[in-house]
Amino acid sequence: MHTELCDQLGIEVPIFAFTHCRDVVVEVSKAGGLGVLGAVGFTAEELETELQWIDERIGDKPYGVDTVIPGKYEGMGEHDPEKLEEQIRAAIPQSHRDFADRLLDEAGVPKLPEEEDTDRLLGWTIATAMPQIECALSHDRVKLIANALGTPPPDVIQSIHATDRLVAALCGSSYQALKHKEAGVDIIIAQGHEGGGHTGEVGSVVLWPEVIQSVAPTPVLAAGGIGTGSQVAAAMALGAAGVWAGSIWLTVREAAGAMAQKESLLKAGSRDTVRSRSVTGKPARMLRNEWTEAWEREDTPEPLPMPLQGMVTLDMIRRTHQYADKAQGVAFNPVGQIVGSMNQILPAKDLVGELVDGYYDAVDRLNALAPND
Repeated sequence: MHTELCDQLGIEVPIFAFTHCRDVVVEVSKAGGLGVLGAVGFTAEELETELQWIDERIGDKPYGVDTVIPGKYEGMGEHDPEKLEEQIRAAIPQSHRDFADRLLDEAGVPKLPEEEDTDRLLGWTIATAMPQIECALSHDRVKLIANALGTPPPDVIQSIHATDRLVAALCGSSYQALKHKEAGVDIIIAQGHEGGGHTGEVGSVVLWPEVIQSVAPTPVLAAGGIGTGSQVAAAMALGAAGVWAGSIWLTVREAAGAMAQKESLLKAGSRDTVRSRSVTGKPARMLRNEWTEAWEREDTPEPLPMPLQGMVTLDMIRRTHQYADKAQGVAFNPVGQIVGSMNQILPAKDLVGELVDGYYDAVDRLNALAPND
């Protein structure tokens, strides 16, 4: 299971764990994989606190940081965060804010204290991502910067390469993968339709070999539907250099989500997810609930483009996080179709072990099918 990426990054197994929880980052990296912290919900100052916490606990293990610089979004010509926030805020119709607030009130989700700021621009732009990247590059144990949407701008790639770090980027088609390769991206993450968060239209088993063939010899990580060791083996058999998993870490013991959220995920089946624009403005897979259904009705507002919709829904994300036990009917639970197999709470290190053991079991099964000489 050891690939060239393991040597490049100083890891034991090519299992990359995308998570918004610093505890999971530490545990996965200490177990031999590479924990990758999603930075989109943090200000640069908050991210610095998170990375310092990780540095103090991860020892000599490497980890990564994931940011979001979409290839296209509203206001992308403005690089000043304060000006962009003012511009975006002014472009949001009050009707969208009122609709979102009404959904939360009807669901019985309490409001946050007035002193808490819930109307600020977080992530989804180069203006907000660049301070995050600069913060990440100031930490020696950060060995990988990933971009979740679109090809990173050339100057961003150059600035990361100048510090001897690797750049990764997600894609949902071979066309996007080639754009990444042409721009100098080191690792391409091919995420299939069934994955959690922002995904494209092509299923993983079709997408992975298409991308692998189109960008060779650039290494490709397989994403979308990774939850067992046999699925890891399938990805590697198709030519992947490793796997990128996100959903399965949502229910590990160290995950920061409230128990009510974990219970929603543990009870869900693979058909209980939907791709919806109702939270970020771009299609993202999440658990279907009253919130996602409400935004799909013909008599309700059309979700706004990114990052406008994200500012509309920030209050929802924070309220449903704070009051998770009262809010699951309208909560944002991004997760892939693999949720149907997420049936228990394990320590993150044990889950890494299960993926590795399951991989070798699958390889043994295949070897047993080979004809004897």
